[in-house]
Amino acid sequence: MADLQICYPVSLESPEAPRPVVEDVSLVIPTVGRDILESCLAYLVTGTRWPASVVVVDQGRRAQVAEMMERLRALGIHCEYVPSTERGRSAGINRGLERVNTRFVTITDDDCFVSPSWLEIMTAKLRAQPDQILTGRVALAGDEDAPFSVMLDTQPAVHTKPTVRLHPFIGGNVGMAMSLVRRIGPFDEHPCLASAEDSDYGHRALRLGIPIAYDPEVVLYHYHWRDAQERAVRYGDYARSQGGFYGTHLRHGDFIVLLQAVRDLIRSPIRWMRGLISRDRELIENGRASTLNLPPGIIAGLRRKTFPAPWQELHTNAHRSGEYLG
Repeated sequence: MADLQICYPVSLESPEAPRPVVEDVSLVIPTVGRDILESCLAYLVTGTRWPASVVVVDQGRRAQVAEMMERLRALGIHCEYVPSTERGRSAGINRGLERVNTRFVTITDDDCFVSPSWLEIMTAKLRAQPDQILTGRVALAGDEDAPFSVMLDTQPAVHTKPTVRLHPFIGGNVGMAMSLVRRIGPFDEHPCLASAEDSDYGHRALRLGIPIAYDPEVVLYHYHWRDAQERAVRYGDYARSQGGFYGTHLRHGDFIVLLQAVRDLIRSPIRWMRGLISRDRELIENGRASTLNLPPGIIAGLRRKTFPAPWQELHTNAHRSGEYLG
């Protein structure tokens, strides 16, 4: 499967002709208002299909983002701009999901660039298997020396239950029926899971018997804009949040999560040592971050007091509040 040549930045411009609209699919993009969002939207516009609605939740509340949305509307794409004072990707996704009125929803991030056929393939597969969550390949764009947050497996798979080895929910490249969202509930907005919301959401889905299908034909590109120092900080965030996920579910006596936590607590210092021996800086930073941050994350998850409200309650309260503007 050949990858496209990805360019960045790309301007948000009018394509040669409007694309057919898939009336039963919306797209949610949480953002803090980074400039890279324009390239994310530009790749969407040049795709073979347009979604029924694009919902951008902007926690940076930047005028530039609102202007991007106006340009999308001028091209003929229905969109909603949702400025928010909240923080965290989970909150951004939830505020977007609350605005979805279509049968299906897709989710990506502002530093992801979809392939031309991404929405067309995603839509066809969601319609064929509406009882499954669908996720796909995340290829590399940007700094090729440091692959970061990619999923390059070329073999399709369907996961039906949690396992010790894998967290199959890839939140930057995912689609599902809103009926499944209502069953699973909102993404967990607690700070202790700040960067592990995808692990948590996928685990909750699998515990409910909702399959997660991985299909490499559903492909997009994650742009690697972080330098080595920023990646090291991010490794710490990931580890602390993954610990929060473990602690949250250990409160409920989840045996699979216990095995996952023990696995990571054992292999993190081993990874750190391997990095020191091989002088692999990326491996050193990853292993050190996990070794030092997993335990306090687990403790934070065990100590938390609040949990997500049911989806219907969250959805109703958000629309009543009038805080978020379309």
